[in-house]
Amino acid sequence: MSAEEAGRREWRVTGMDCGACAAKVRGAVERLPGVEDVDVALMAERLRLRLDDGQSSPESVEKAVRRLGFGIAPKGARPERPKGGFVLPEGAFPVTEETADADPAGAAPPEEARPPAWHETAKGRLVIGTGALLAAAWAARLALPAGVSHWGFILATLIGLLPVARRGFAMLRAGMPFTIEMLMTIAAGGALVIGEAEEAALVVFLFAVGELLEAVSAGKAREGIRALSRLVPRTARLETDGRAREVPAEALRIGQVVQVRPGDRVPCDGAVLSGTSGVDESPVTGESVPVLKTPGSDVFAGTINAEALLRVRVDKAAEDNTIARIVRLVEEAESARAPTERFIDRFSRVYMPAVVGAALLVAVLPPLLFGQPWGEWTYRALALLLIGCPCALVISVPASIASALSTGARNGLLMKGGSVIEAAARTTHVAFDKTGTLTLGRPRVTELEAISGSEADLLALASGVESGASHPLGRAICAEAERRGIAPAPARDGRALPGKGAEAVIGGMTVSVGAPRLARERGALPEALEARVAAFEAEGKTVVIVLKGDAAQGFIALRDEPRDDAAQAVAQLRAMGIAPLMLTGDNPRTAQAIGESLGIAHRAGLMPEDKVAAVRAHPAEARVMMIGDGINDAPALAAAHVGVAMGSGTDVALETADAAILRDRVGDVPGAIRLARAAMGNIRQNIAIALGLKAVFLVTTLLGITGLWIAILADTGATVLVTLNAMRLLVFRPARG
Repeated sequence: MSAEEAGRREWRVTGMDCGACAAKVRGAVERLPGVEDVDVALMAERLRLRLDDGQSSPESVEKAVRRLGFGIAPKGARPERPKGGFVLPEGAFPVTEETADADPAGAAPPEEARPPAWHETAKGRLVIGTGALLAAAWAARLALPAGVSHWGFILATLIGLLPVARRGFAMLRAGMPFTIEMLMTIAAGGALVIGEAEEAALVVFLFAVGELLEAVSAGKAREGIRALSRLVPRTARLETDGRAREVPAEALRIGQVVQVRPGDRVPCDGAVLSGTSGVDESPVTGESVPVLKTPGSDVFAGTINAEALLRVRVDKAAEDNTIARIVRLVEEAESARAPTERFIDRFSRVYMPAVVGAALLVAVLPPLLFGQPWGEWTYRALALLLIGCPCALVISVPASIASALSTGARNGLLMKGGSVIEAAARTTHVAFDKTGTLTLGRPRVTELEAISGSEADLLALASGVESGASHPLGRAICAEAERRGIAPAPARDGRALPGKGAEAVIGGMTVSVGAPRLARERGALPEALEARVAAFEAEGKTVVIVLKGDAAQGFIALRDEPRDDAAQAVAQLRAMGIAPLMLTGDNPRTAQAIGESLGIAHRAGLMPEDKVAAVRAHPAEARVMMIGDGINDAPALAAAHVGVAMGSGTDVALETADAAILRDRVGDVPGAIRLARAAMGNIRQNIAIALGLKAVFLVTTLLGITGLWIAILADTGATVLVTLNAMRLLVFRPARG
């Protein structure tokens, strides 16, 4: 382990309700000596940093965070309840091999505790308490002398303000004077000093209500992501010596065999050993139609077995299954912040001190320069202070991004962060690979013609070269040989010829299976054979030539059918004002046949480097999204503004490209762009709400039209509105818009 990796630390921080909370945590730990690369993720409740233990200890980091009123616990430990807050349960408990072996009965973990109702939390009790005191003071004013009600308002203010002031001064000691808690303390305390006890009590009550609503809203938004991790069952039926026993799903190891009964969720990523059943993959891919699984089929954790008993071999550990990786990617995506979010962060750091400075000038200049009443202008300055908090502005972007990421994950669309969403929303051109993307990627042999020897000899040579191939054409040739009962010829020294085919040594001679251009380069494509190849290619078929040395042995024609939804997806992109283009290494005639059937422009005969050049050849103002299989098209995916990998949960699809489409549907491409555009529209709405409300009440406060309680509504109300608006994305349907 490198020194840099050794210094990496991670904690779970609980009690953060808005973007300002995350900023407070970041500010508190950044000031500690030896702390670098601080990353605080609000929705994932994660604090990650690099720490020099010689200058600061992990305990000092935890102490700095707890001093602000948040809970903090090392990664993997039980989450800590914040002061006056509530921690949502993790949904799983850590299991080690030792604990699993020590409990042969495989007792199930305890049931999750449900979060308390809002009125059972400390914030809820504070709202009820301050509200009751405020109501009692108003009632006292009707029935008792004015002095009694005045002291009732003061008492309500002090009780509600005490926890706020404690947090404000804790942040002041941490070097953060410009926080909403400190501004609230000054504003409410100042209102008491100038004799506005009733309004001070109302402001404190409204602030408590706003904090409670923020906590509830943040919890709802966070639940959208956490619900993904609960798709995997807690227990699994482990098969041992022909008998099944319940064990924690997290204790499963690679190579073990589990039984999945009808109606059960699959507890792991693995392969079916026996049984035939339909499996509902909608929890992972969003695809509602059950997929038939037979021996050899892959299954994913969290999917639902619908019909018959399946025996499944565990192929991936719990922390590496599809659901775990999706959750990890969604959480990590929060760190890949959008350019808009980075700009808002920089702006908010200037905005709050500027408003505080303006409030100070409002309190001092009119009385000094124009002889205006001190009390009136102090009151306006206090109201202006409450408008200075940028909570709504700071959370406007991450709340929308988190909701969009969660919605995408539920619909089989993974986008790795705000920067990807912003880039996808600006897409003007979409470039598709052909094989496995626009087509099914399952070509079949349609014609086979030998020039030398028999068709069986030709297929034996071809399947020998392609034995173990990952390319769809190679797999199709091997499948045809197996169907006909022809054994592949023994081959050695096999290698790929990028963009051309493959070759190996068989019987002491080099045998090649490749595109017609390979035979053409070697002078092994006579005119008669060229004409036969052209005729098949005109029908949309792909032809490969089998060469022994430089002599053609025959050819094999294959056809790969377009996906059912490919033409519709291309039409949707055009309707959205996006220009689609097909890039393929196949021959021009086959590409033209496929392109015409789908209504898409094409460029054919491309090597991997040619695809990169084609992506980069677009005008400078164009924003190109490249769709490929995540392996052969990796250079082009990297060259595009947004690289999207097709693939049902494959490692490459999830971890190499900027985004992934899990259910292999071309129709999800326009869906992903629609979701990105909706997210950016939502962000613009949130920024307008946040800044618009602040601007309106800034002017009305300076003119004396609105006062303290309206100012606090402008702050907490905007934060709640922004969060609720962002949550609308949780019900967005990318397929329909």
